[in-house]
Amino acid sequence: MAEVKSFQLQCPAPLNESEHVQLAHGGGGRRMHELLEGLLLPSFSSQQLLERHDGAVLNISSARLAFTTDSYVVKPLFFPGGDIGTLAVNGTVNDLAMCGARPLYLSSAFIIEEGFAMESLQRVVESMRVSAAEAGVQLVTGDTKVVDKGKGDGIFVNTAGIGVIEHNFKIAPSSVKPGDVVLLSGDVGRHGIAIMAMREGLSFETTIESDCAPLWEPVHALLEAGIEIHCLRDLTRGGLSSGLIEIAETAQVRIGIEEHAIPLREDVAGACEILGLDPLYLANEGRFAAFLPEHETARALEILSQHSVSSGAVRIGQVLEKPRGMVTIKSLMGTERILDMLSGEQLPRIC
Repeated sequence: MAEVKSFQLQCPAPLNESEHVQLAHGGGGRRMHELLEGLLLPSFSSQQLLERHDGAVLNISSARLAFTTDSYVVKPLFFPGGDIGTLAVNGTVNDLAMCGARPLYLSSAFIIEEGFAMESLQRVVESMRVSAAEAGVQLVTGDTKVVDKGKGDGIFVNTAGIGVIEHNFKIAPSSVKPGDVVLLSGDVGRHGIAIMAMREGLSFETTIESDCAPLWEPVHALLEAGIEIHCLRDLTRGGLSSGLIEIAETAQVRIGIEEHAIPLREDVAGACEILGLDPLYLANEGRFAAFLPEHETARALEILSQHSVSSGAVRIGQVLEKPRGMVTIKSLMGTERILDMLSGEQLPRIC
């Protein structure tokens, strides 16, 4: 009788209550992290992916390069303070900046729905041209595809970027250590509210514009001054809370922040109260958190204050040792609570 050999069927994505991809899987919250940890990271494992950073740092000959990619599906395509073209350039430029890299070159790929207005396409392309010039990068290669009417929702844009690292710091979540301070470059929540208002046809006393902007200038100034940066994170999908939780889990530290220290514009706070949204989880497209030794705090804040995109920078907290992998916030009343990732995203398709 032939020997029956046993075998194991391995699946990198454990079954759960959802057998289909949901919007929450792209929202920057817990569902997205389940998808990354359960399927994508085990399938494409590499040291660079394990860093869980905004981009990959690559050593090629004598050069240290940063490489990143991102896709943009924001709805609506045009909103106060920017559009999908502005996001596509600044988002990728900022991911390179968060690696401590000088952004140099971008690629761009367009997936366009048949019937999309040529005038709208021209607006997107012009926004990308202007944004690239402002960020000091060149678009050097790309691709264009057109899909059937009703199959593309207007236009989707992908950009990838390459930057050069010109310092010896390792700027990554794994470099964060107890004793570091947490700096926030400015007020939070504006991008999320700008998108929500435009999408739902809401109007407030003042027009809330997205904070979409390139971040390399203040980061470069910190590096030029020799500030010992341990980690940088732009606070896009999932907002401030999710960004800090990702870093705490990767570095296996506790991050403690103070609610009273987090800048929040009055109009954004009012909109959040009306709409039942938590500003700590709202997406930003021109804000970042910086982790650095405590003795560098005053000098770093002084440098950041000299640049318009980070002129409102403040210290919001500190890195502690335990409990590991956790973010806590001290409320205005003095009580402390744990911040957790949302199961999805308060506002899907935010970038």
